Amino acid sequence: MKEKKVKYGKDFLLMVIGQIVSLFGNAILRFALPLYLLRETGSSALFGIVTAFSLLPMIVLSLLGGVLADRVNKRNIMVGLDFFTAVVIAGFYILKGVVPAVPLFTVTLMLLYGISGIYQPAVQASIPALLPKERILGASAIVNQIGSLANFIGPIIGGMLYGVWGIKSILQVSIMCFLLSAVMELFIVIPFHKQAGKNKLGETVKKDLRESLHFLKSEKPVFLKVCIVIAGLNLFLSSMITIGVPVIIVDTLSLTDQMLGITQGLLAIGGIAGGLLTALFEKKLKPGKAAVFLHLCGGFTCIMGLGMLPEGLPFVQYVVLSSMGMAVMIASAMFSIQMLVVVQTQTPSHLVGKVIACIMTLIMCSQPVGQLIYGILFEVLSQYIAAVILGTGIISLLIAMYSKRILRELGENESVG
Repeated sequence: MKEKKVKYGKDFLLMVIGQIVSLFGNAILRFALPLYLLRETGSSALFGIVTAFSLLPMIVLSLLGGVLADRVNKRNIMVGLDFFTAVVIAGFYILKGVVPAVPLFTVTLMLLYGISGIYQPAVQASIPALLPKERILGASAIVNQIGSLANFIGPIIGGMLYGVWGIKSILQVSIMCFLLSAVMELFIVIPFHKQAGKNKLGETVKKDLRESLHFLKSEKPVFLKVCIVIAGLNLFLSSMITIGVPVIIVDTLSLTDQMLGITQGLLAIGGIAGGLLTALFEKKLKPGKAAVFLHLCGGFTCIMGLGMLPEGLPFVQYVVLSSMGMAVMIASAMFSIQMLVVVQTQTPSHLVGKVIACIMTLIMCSQPVGQLIYGILFEVLSQYIAAVILGTGIISLLIAMYSKRILRELGENESVG
């Protein structure tokens, strides 16, 4: 334990613990709110529409989050947003049953995703501020594991709480989590050097956005090419899993909320395993060869589709869906962590937050479109679920083939850097 403190430092460990608590509260909310909506309406199309619209504030506010991450004390951002999230959930708790459910859930999800859009650039930009370059990959893997761990425990506990005490118990636990996280984050010390600038916020955002885009276009155009690859995966693979897993388990297979929670937990285990493997093999992993993980994602998705053929037994289909989903998460986590670390290490410190936010925004633009499409597909083609998943797997394999040359170029840049 002493070696770990020396290796990463008190402030990083405090941030990690705060993230565990905060992300757990977030995870049980992200499990319960969409499930409630799906159970109440029974419409995968409406589920996809609400999920898609909920992401829009996150896309827009990620740019603001990047600017704030480089110009405002990152600790203050995290503390303020955790307190504000607790207030949002408390407001939802009070208004539930007073105003119509669907609009209330939609607005709440939009607020939560918008907060996340500002919050995450601050967290990611804190890592290179707290640690030396040689520790960043391992630290990023740890932060990724925390998110995955919260996503593992959250749905399982959320499923139990939701099944026994309903949505109100989820809200009460999440409020306590965000308040506790905010208090803990007050004790973090993150190095901060105020950047010069007397412009108004709108002018500052435009200036910083231009600076980030100039950096991406002129100095690191390969980052934009990688963005196209990841955006393509978000449009198809990520959207299919986000919409498909709840719809298939709840509607197609008619299984319980607890089993949905277990599957969501297994997907998170995949993220944890991917983070652990990345940290374990950090010296052997090369960004130029990361296309292998995208090929694995496509292959596992095809197996998932074959497992959903109509003649299959529901429990066997559930096992295939869950296990292949977990395998996809392992491979995608190992890919995404490597890409994030390349950006963190090859971007000047005063631009890290803005560039990460800019990249996140470009990548996320495709996800609402994908979720909207898959919400409609799973409703219109409810008898052809296997074909929808197989088609997604094939498209993912084509994207992986396209990415090989781009990732080789990224690897060459890493070697030069």
